[in-house]
Amino acid sequence: MKRGVVGLIAGVAGLTVTGAAAGAAVHRRRSIAGRSLGREHELGSLRATPLTVVADDGVPLHVEVDEVDEVDRPEQGDGGAAGPVTVVLVHGYALNLDCWHFQRAALRGRLRTVLYDQRSHGRSGRSEPEHATIDQLGSDLARVLEEVTEGPVVLVGHSMGGMTLLALAEQRPELFADRVVGVGLVATAAGGLQPHKSVLPMLPSTIGGELSTRLVALLSRGHHAVDGVRRLGRDVAFVATDMFAFGGPVPETMLAFVDDMLAATPFEVLADFFPSFRRLDKYAALGALEGVPTVVVGATKDRMTPIRLSRRLAEGVPGAELVECEGAGHLVILEQHERVDEALATLVERATELARERAA
Repeated sequence: MKRGVVGLIAGVAGLTVTGAAAGAAVHRRRSIAGRSLGREHELGSLRATPLTVVADDGVPLHVEVDEVDEVDRPEQGDGGAAGPVTVVLVHGYALNLDCWHFQRAALRGRLRTVLYDQRSHGRSGRSEPEHATIDQLGSDLARVLEEVTEGPVVLVGHSMGGMTLLALAEQRPELFADRVVGVGLVATAAGGLQPHKSVLPMLPSTIGGELSTRLVALLSRGHHAVDGVRRLGRDVAFVATDMFAFGGPVPETMLAFVDDMLAATPFEVLADFFPSFRRLDKYAALGALEGVPTVVVGATKDRMTPIRLSRRLAEGVPGAELVECEGAGHLVILEQHERVDEALATLVERATELARERAA
């Protein structure tokens, strides 16, 4: 999720919030105050006994598994939403596994659910810069599947997590003909990204793309100072989270929850992964998803992975269902979590049927 770069660049270089824009940001920040969820959620509080999966280059990945409650374990032949599948949730750029709070709560106890922090994110180990790529993330996902799952799986990825799924499809298409029985692609893309729009939105694509890459690389050399400025400029960063992560008003507790995840991701990590988005092209990998139940969830006010890219994804997978969340932003998994939960419940039902057909 590239909004993390926005907040940092705004604080360091003054590229996106200056003059009148800063005044508007302060006004918006004040309008955030007083919002509440209306009920207690304890965002990010769900936990399971941690496991460690070691990636092929030695990076330790923090993994958590929610097992099925015995009382809710489906009987053989049960036709409900629960079934003999494992759901794997893969988070996006600058986030961690806690971003799946609502989806995890909806699945908890009903379906075996695997979550993990991507390399260099959350509680996982730091990657060497040369391995901070989408392709490496695909290999990491393959290792997680090998180590902590058996049988059919439903893969769900948000933002960079969706790109991770597509990297796996490119590398291991046989898994999608055998073990993968469902795919959820949420606020993500297979290509066509313009990450410079998050850093230098005032410049045309032909100029901004190269300049943004150079700027992020330059700032990464002084990443400790950048992180310090990010903390000092918390008010501006908080507003940037509101503007770039969400499409409309959300509770202040939700904003703080997301901002804490973003702030916990060092700028050096953001810089390491940044070039991967501009180079991304996984459209050829969509062929591996043919015949696998697939849902694409897009958000109409997503500034990071615009809705047009979600539509293009859905068009590239025969039979894929497209769910458009009107008015939502990039963090649709939080902002309109009910819509996302409903779409994933339907996906699991379809995936369970395919798992039974393959087993027959």
